[in-house]
Amino acid sequence: MVSVREKIAYGLGDTASNIVFQTVMLFLTFFYTDIFGISPAFVGTMFLAVRVIDAITDPLMGAFADRTQSKHGKFRPYLLWFALPFGLISVLAFTTPDFSETGKMWYAFFTYTLLMLVYTAINIPYCALGGVLTADPAERVSIQSYRFVFAMLGGVLVSACTLPLVDYFGQGDKAKGYQLTILAMSVMGVLMFLACFYGTKERVQPQAEQGTVGAGFKALWANDQWRVLSVAALFLLSGSVLRNTLAIYYVKYYLELPGSISLFITLGMIGSIAGCIVAQPLAKRFCKVKLYIGIQLTAAALCVASYFVTPNQTVLAFALFILWNFFFNAGTPLLWAKMADTVDYGQWKTGIRTTGMVYSSIIFFIKLGLAIGGAAAGWLLAGYGYQADQSQSETARQGILLSFSIYPALGSLLVAIVMRWYILTDKKIAQISMELKRAAG
Repeated sequence: MVSVREKIAYGLGDTASNIVFQTVMLFLTFFYTDIFGISPAFVGTMFLAVRVIDAITDPLMGAFADRTQSKHGKFRPYLLWFALPFGLISVLAFTTPDFSETGKMWYAFFTYTLLMLVYTAINIPYCALGGVLTADPAERVSIQSYRFVFAMLGGVLVSACTLPLVDYFGQGDKAKGYQLTILAMSVMGVLMFLACFYGTKERVQPQAEQGTVGAGFKALWANDQWRVLSVAALFLLSGSVLRNTLAIYYVKYYLELPGSISLFITLGMIGSIAGCIVAQPLAKRFCKVKLYIGIQLTAAALCVASYFVTPNQTVLAFALFILWNFFFNAGTPLLWAKMADTVDYGQWKTGIRTTGMVYSSIIFFIKLGLAIGGAAAGWLLAGYGYQADQSQSETARQGILLSFSIYPALGSLLVAIVMRWYILTDKKIAQISMELKRAAG
C-alpha cells in the first residue's frame, strides 16, 4: 500500500505541472493575441510547429529516463534537476519585450519552444513515476485520483488567481502583471516539485538491462494497446483544449460577461476536482473500459447542449460547463491508470518494460492534441473574423460558440469510438499481473 502522505506528495508534482499546463491551456492564446499583440493565426501555427520538435524529444526523453541509473531511481531525479529551469523559463514565456512584430513572433516561438522542452524533461519522468510507485492496479487508480485532484487544485489556483493577480501586480500594466503573476506561481511550482521528489519512492524495478533504444521502440510498437491509448489521447486533448481555450472568449464575447471569466473557469475547475474524486469509487463499481466510454459520450452530449444556450441563460451556461468538467475529468485518472496497465501489458507481451517510452509517447500525443486544439482555436478565431479586444461581429460570436461547443464534442465522440479497441479489462490486467509476478519469481 502507498501511504496517503506519499500520494499527496506525488499529487503536488502535478499541481506544479498544472501551473504551466493550465496557464497555457486557459490563458496563453489570449495572452499572445490580446496582451503581446500577435495574430491568432500565427499563434495557432506556432503551437502546431513546436510539436514537430516534440515528436523527437518526447520519445527520446522516455528512452533516456528508462535508462537512467542513480541513487534516487530512474524518474525522481528529473524533478530535482529541472524544477528551477522549469520555473525560470515559464516566466520568460510570459515576458513581453518591446520588439517589432516580427521580433515578437520569434521571441514567442523561442520561449514557447523552450517551455515545452523543459516541460518534457520534467513532466515525462514525473508521469512515469506514477507507474512505479506500486504494481497494484487498484492502487494505481487511487494514486492517479489523488494526483488529478491536486492537478485540478493547481488549475483552480491558475483560474481563480491569474487575472486578479495580473490586475494587482500590473496596476494597469497587464504585460507586467502577467510576468509577475507567473513568477509568483513558478516559485510555488518549484517548491512543489521538490516536495514531490523528497516525498516519493520508486518500488517497481524493471530488469536492469533495457536493451538498445531501437529495441525499445520495436517493443513499444508491438504494444497494440499503447497505440489505442495514443490515438485516444490525441482526440481527447484536441477537443478539450479547444473548448478550454475558447472559454475566455465565450464568456467575454458570447455571454458578454468579461467580469465573470475567472468565476466561470474556477467553477469549471471545481467541477473537475469533484470528477477526479469520484473516479476511484466508480472504477471499483464498474468496468473501467465501459465506464470511460460512457463518460466520453456524456461529455460530448454536454458540449452539444452548450450550443443551444442563449447569451441571457447565464446560469445554464455555467451549469453545463461545470457538468462537462465533472464528467470529462472523472475519466482522467482512469486514462492515466490505463497507461500503467499498458506498460504491464507491453512487458507481458514482449518481455521488455518500457515505462518511460510508453508515458513519453502518449504524452507526445497529448501535447500534439494540445497543439491541435490550440492551433484550431487560433485558426478558427482568425477564420471567423475575430478582432482582439473589440466588439465582435455576429459571425465571430457564432464562430466562438461553435468552436466552444460542437467542435469539442467531436473529440470526445472519437475517443469513445477508439476505446472500443481497448481490451485491458480488470480481469485481463489481473491475469497479466499474476503472470508477471510468477515470471519474476
